[in-house]
Amino acid sequence: MKNLLYLLLAFTISPASAQQASTGTTAANYPAPINFTAEQDHQHMMKQLGIKALRPGPSGDEKAPNAANYDEAKANPYPNLPELLTLKNGKKVTTPAIWWNQRRPEIVEEFEREIYGRIPKNVPKVTWQTVISEREMVGWIPVNAKQLVGKVDNSQYPLLEVNIAMTVVTPANAKGPVPVLMMFSRSALPAPAQPPKESMEKINAAFKELLVKQDPSLKAVFEQYPAYNPLTAASPTFGPPPAGDPPPTHQLLAAGWGYALIEPGSIQADNGAGLTKGIIGLTNKGQPRKPDDWGALRAWAWGASRGLDYLETDPAVDAKRVGIEGVSRFGKAALVAQAFDQRFAMGLIGSSGEGGAKLHRRNFGEAVESLTGSGQYHWMAGNFLKYGASEATFGPKTANDLPVDAHQLIALCAPRLTFISYGIPEQGDAKWLDQQGSYMATVAAGPVFKLLGARDLGVGHDYKTAKMPAVNVGLLDGELAWRQHDGGHTDAPNFKFFLPWADKMLKQKTASPPNR
Repeated sequence: MKNLLYLLLAFTISPASAQQASTGTTAANYPAPINFTAEQDHQHMMKQLGIKALRPGPSGDEKAPNAANYDEAKANPYPNLPELLTLKNGKKVTTPAIWWNQRRPEIVEEFEREIYGRIPKNVPKVTWQTVISEREMVGWIPVNAKQLVGKVDNSQYPLLEVNIAMTVVTPANAKGPVPVLMMFSRSALPAPAQPPKESMEKINAAFKELLVKQDPSLKAVFEQYPAYNPLTAASPTFGPPPAGDPPPTHQLLAAGWGYALIEPGSIQADNGAGLTKGIIGLTNKGQPRKPDDWGALRAWAWGASRGLDYLETDPAVDAKRVGIEGVSRFGKAALVAQAFDQRFAMGLIGSSGEGGAKLHRRNFGEAVESLTGSGQYHWMAGNFLKYGASEATFGPKTANDLPVDAHQLIALCAPRLTFISYGIPEQGDAKWLDQQGSYMATVAAGPVFKLLGARDLGVGHDYKTAKMPAVNVGLLDGELAWRQHDGGHTDAPNFKFFLPWADKMLKQKTASPPNR
């Protein structure tokens, strides 16, 4: 049905004329956006930084000459991590006030400058509009579902448009505002309401007439098959539940939560060629990035924060209990979102690997060099490329030169609820992600949680000797949590543990940042 509707729209709407009508401008008024390929954009950034050559990243093929290391004896060439609770002037962080007012800002500055990039001061305002609002059924649960668009103000550069797509679903019978988990995902209504039979007959009659106008030969087809209708309404199914866990969205609603689906691609494309478009391109007026400009991970996180802006206005949502979730590259983005935006009360960080919960300084699977090549560099700030340089005007740099590491990113989430989730390689959550290195980072982040009155994993803080718990053994007694499930590249098997853990922890008070 969706494809036929797209066809119908194609008959009636010209995208070029629609954009001209919406902007009221002509291209001659503004410089055209640069249309680099990813390789051209990558080379442009290398030239800005004075990089002549980058080290190649390790291969995920264990038979390749440059295969990634999976030998724990060689996994920690740089065992000493950057100090977490020591100020740059050498003084120790001994109180929450020193953390909030001095140490945390130091760490944030280094992540912004060198790793993920800065959000520009001129980033435009987002105005949310409800496109569809209706009552739906998810299984046997009645819900209120809304499809929204966050229109980004493009008045300063009308040649680019950014419209953030988000869907919000809350249980219809809730007695008050509910906690909500925002998930990086395609924005789609769970069970769109369908027209009744009589209305479908009218729609089909009109659609057949339109199709015959476009192609008169179809008249004979419809006459030969008079009972055929091109469009059919979807019917809900209420049969026995499938084997295994219900989908995460169903689990959330059954637990009395709501959820929001925010679409990353509507914020920023997941490729280097898209860096002069999307929200990054809009703020740069279609021009290439500077070295400390934000990459896609920070852009997706910014979009999630704008979605949270909307949720704070929705009376069905308890805005003090909104979390963020993602898997793989979107697990990285979810961790970045939680770290930088203290309004997110919790995070479920799935299989995030390098650039997420994995220690940069580990030599195991994915490496810094994996994110400095032209394939995935767009996730990061341009400055991050320096740490993969083998030949440059500033000399070579390695992961050990990074001023911060993943344990500090996790610590920026303290004292809020932070659940680090992984699967197992045997089921597809590849060794490449370095589950052990992510566990080490989670252990090393613990002192900040304790300083702020929250509970860490409860296993001490010696990350150098920390060994992961057995599969399916969760460390869920504190605000910082870990669990490796026995599934693959997903966090779905951990939802049935995340939800009761979060419900329990949200009822308990933890230290809060001072009012700013």
